[in-house]
Amino acid sequence: MAAAYATRGMSYMNAVDTNVFVYSLDAHEPVKQAKAKLLLAGLVAARPATVLPWQVAGELLNWLRKWEAQGRVSTDDAEAHFRDVLSMFPLAIPGASVFATYFALRKRFSLSHWDSMLLAACKEAGVTTLYSEDMAAGTDYDGLTIVNPFA
Repeated sequence: MAAAYATRGMSYMNAVDTNVFVYSLDAHEPVKQAKAKLLLAGLVAARPATVLPWQVAGELLNWLRKWEAQGRVSTDDAEAHFRDVLSMFPLAIPGASVFATYFALRKRFSLSHWDSMLLAACKEAGVTTLYSEDMAAGTDYDGLTIVNPFA
């Protein structure tokens, strides 16, 4: 599932949206869970590099806390799952310049606030492929392409 890209010395980088991590942990969605686990395993093992955007980490932690409140996971399991995800990929923390990119993307592509924030953070980190089911697959946002791993 994970594609390795290399063209004429250009470097490509991946990122994974929150929904992929959520599905990888969600036994209520066995088909998507299997696809998410396969994708993540491939990205961990493959090149190009993959980063974990800070926003995605925060959103995942929010999901885990919701599941904890619902009794779906224990506090210890929520923290263990989160630490496991943090260990997969380097955390990409955006700088203040992310907001200029955010405004440009939001205006140009009429994106939601959170999608604009995620895409801007990905672009700042050098991401060229974002795995997500929440945005239109195949769309190229100025060199950042969306791939739906569940399609």
